[in-house]
Amino acid sequence: MKPIRVALIGYGMAGRVFHAPLISGVPGLVLRTIVSSKPQDVLADWPQARVVATPAEAFAEPEIDLVVVATGNESHHSLARQALLAGKHVVVDKPCAVSVAQTRDLLHVAQAQGKVLTVFQNRRWDADFLALRQVIDSGQLGRIVHFESHFDRYRPLVPHRWREQDLPGSGLWFDLGAHLVDQAVQLFGVPDDLLVDVANQRQDAVVNDYFHAQLRYPTRHPGLRVLLHASALVPAVGPRFVVHGTQGSFVKYGLDVQEDALKAGARPQLGNSEDMSIWGKDPQVGTLTIHREAWTQTSAAPDVQGNYLAYYAQLRDHLASQASAPAVTPEHVLQDMQLLELGLRSVEEGRFVAFPLPGPVPL
Repeated sequence: MKPIRVALIGYGMAGRVFHAPLISGVPGLVLRTIVSSKPQDVLADWPQARVVATPAEAFAEPEIDLVVVATGNESHHSLARQALLAGKHVVVDKPCAVSVAQTRDLLHVAQAQGKVLTVFQNRRWDADFLALRQVIDSGQLGRIVHFESHFDRYRPLVPHRWREQDLPGSGLWFDLGAHLVDQAVQLFGVPDDLLVDVANQRQDAVVNDYFHAQLRYPTRHPGLRVLLHASALVPAVGPRFVVHGTQGSFVKYGLDVQEDALKAGARPQLGNSEDMSIWGKDPQVGTLTIHREAWTQTSAAPDVQGNYLAYYAQLRDHLASQASAPAVTPEHVLQDMQLLELGLRSVEEGRFVAFPLPGPVPL
């Protein structure tokens, strides 16, 4: 298979911690070019890479096949559009853009150019989420009536970074909310409507650092309530997942370990049996409680390893025509963005807001 040569736009946290190590860890992908204003930092980590100062230089390289946009949310639309028009496939770090209109525009351009536009939804490959999907798909819990997803942290000081500034696409709802919304849609599909509340809870916070969302599914899943919650001001963190069904429950504490491992400098290599034997292994598996008429059984949930590398491996296979579609399809990209935007509308109007279409969403 011909190597797929990648240009990474941006070497902040997303580019440095997630994208560069994961791209370099997948055979068949070559991290060819990195756009950064600090070439010394890039070359210290990736001496084989070419460092350029502007995205335009990367877009102009004929040998680049795939561009990864890992910059501030406000710049996603412009950079992704330029890359598509330059004839490149594009991965955008979540969220795709800051509005549905921008997202639709990118999807139209990608379709016209015959190129892939997809979004980096790495948390589909969290160990606990993979275990949760396995449990739900097994039917052991019966009909699901309650799903609660928390992504709480204790970060009382507001850091000086774009995510914490009053800019389009900033705040926790567009940050962690993009992950939790995508996971909920993967499990249950799009909801009939949603209600979102946000707040600025930390001293000096100028954008939301708290959100609580409720998704309802009367058409597809009568009685189901999906609660998505995140806060930066939780000293005593509770469960990550709580799921109740008519026949059992699933409860999981602790966050997936892959982000911390990448922050610590880990560079996993797909295909390296020693690396992958321990990569993404969850030190704290969930608890499964099954109820029947005459008995109740509590046991450990399935022990499933997480694997963020699988996102780029699947994309590699798709670009090489070995897979039918990218994992994060155009429909997923648009649905996630619609829900994020509808969440902001719900905040403004203080009410449940209906999802626009009950079925597949045309571009």
